[in-house]
Amino acid sequence: MTKKVNIIGVSCFYHDSAACLVQNGKLIAATEEERFTRKKYDPDFPKRSIDFCLEKGGITEEDIDYVVFYEKPFNKFERILMNSLQFYPKTWSWFTKAIPVWLREKLWFSHVWNSNYKKAKKAQIMYCDHHLSHAASSYFCSDFDEAALLTTDGVGEWTTSALGYAKGNDIFFDRKLEYPHSLGLLYSTMTAFLGFKVNSDEYKVMGLASYGEPKYIDRICKMVDIKEDGSFHLNMDYFAFQHSMVSYSKKFVELFGPPRKPESKCFQYHADLAASVQKVTEEILIKQASTLYEKYKCKNLCMAGGVALNCVANGRIFRETPFEEIYVQPAAGDAGGAVGAAFYVYNHVLDNKERFRLEDVYLGSDFSDDEIREFLDSHEILYERFDDKRLVEVTAEAITNGNVIGWFQGRQEFGPRALGHRSILADPTNLEMQNILNAKIKHRELFRPFAPSVLKEHADDYFELEGKESPFMLIVAPVKDEHKYKLPAITHVDGSARIQTVDKNVNEKYYNLIKEIGDRNGYYLTVNTSFNVRGEPIVRTPEEAYNCFMKTEMDVLVLGNYYLTKKYSKKKN
Repeated sequence: MTKKVNIIGVSCFYHDSAACLVQNGKLIAATEEERFTRKKYDPDFPKRSIDFCLEKGGITEEDIDYVVFYEKPFNKFERILMNSLQFYPKTWSWFTKAIPVWLREKLWFSHVWNSNYKKAKKAQIMYCDHHLSHAASSYFCSDFDEAALLTTDGVGEWTTSALGYAKGNDIFFDRKLEYPHSLGLLYSTMTAFLGFKVNSDEYKVMGLASYGEPKYIDRICKMVDIKEDGSFHLNMDYFAFQHSMVSYSKKFVELFGPPRKPESKCFQYHADLAASVQKVTEEILIKQASTLYEKYKCKNLCMAGGVALNCVANGRIFRETPFEEIYVQPAAGDAGGAVGAAFYVYNHVLDNKERFRLEDVYLGSDFSDDEIREFLDSHEILYERFDDKRLVEVTAEAITNGNVIGWFQGRQEFGPRALGHRSILADPTNLEMQNILNAKIKHRELFRPFAPSVLKEHADDYFELEGKESPFMLIVAPVKDEHKYKLPAITHVDGSARIQTVDKNVNEKYYNLIKEIGDRNGYYLTVNTSFNVRGEPIVRTPEEAYNCFMKTEMDVLVLGNYYLTKKYSKKKN
């Protein structure tokens, strides 16, 4: 008989702090702390996220049975100490900044928990290995009974990549790569060298790569020795992350020239470097995935870890390896580790046979129409209210007429992608729309692409997806030749697009909107980008959505069933 339990999963103290609630085997709520604090990639203890999860589950802290932290702090601290001693005195400056934080907070999760939740007397605190949390987050949220496993990121405790297999409720790794030999840190080092922020801007390197040619693979291969099975070894002469806040060494600079200054112009050389590190990353992942298939002959692959958010690489694994089905955890980075840790306890430790399938990521905050109206009325904001059918019609008309729409519906998405609940929408056939969105709405680099949301049954009309689904916008696929010039706003410079396939059974209102757009212009898709501006988290509340709407050049804001235009958005005195 299934044991009924409430499990809180927690990820924090590094970046992307998050919490979730698994209640009786179902994922009830999951959210990142940044959505509440408005601090991008907030690493702090996720008190607000945990409180939200308890509220959504209709429970109090006294009802919590297990609290699971997504990694083992003492194992991680061991690596940091050993690394510091090995490279002393180079590590002194870094050591004096990092160690006080560890001794005060990072090492003592149980103390931090107990000081915040004094009434959670029966809650048993547990710890899950970092990469095991990643693997569990993917496998136990998929609908697979067995799968090969591939997790890759910067570093957990010691592990940087883990390859293994899962069946039933059991997960095991048979091969691990360990620090400092890390694909995530290789990519992040190039991210820093190209003038972007580590642990947040790697996706910019991926976007920039499409503008370049992989001309410098030979130079990168001086730094990394790659084997046929996908294992590799970094030449640490080129790296400094073991003993410095700057991740690349003088020898790295000698090999590639001076680093790009943040916010300065990107030249072709920078795009070629991005293309080169992207290509090497793809080749390593494809070799690793192919090795897994040869060993286990399993048709399913589960992926997680920060590198699994590299949707260009995912697309190649999808097309070029023998796996028939690939499941990538939608919050594949550290935030998703909270979910994996919770399900690892529920399914593996407690041996509950029932499995949860994550069909959508709408697990965050939501606001009723009454709450939205109260906000609008209290601020004397003019609006129109429509029923669902009319709302879809007027919004689709606005989009096909060239307007940019802020679309705010239901529960907020968990993870880095906006998937039709906190989205900015626009016409994908508009030749100028990409520049308009980058310059006037998102305030970001002009080389950054925009993604399409497409009706699931029409995806193969426009993209080379071979009948597969991409519900979490984690696969890049080529745009079919006959549509590349007809869909300029979502076609990247290399002729590809990062795709979200939309299922009517998962998000009916969003589906109906896209269908209405297609009925009007013949293309059953829309531009979909996250509802935020550069440097800010995705909006959570109606007020945040309204403020973002007013400080950008968006034309229309849809809050639930309330329709606002910029011209009449505020009452006159």
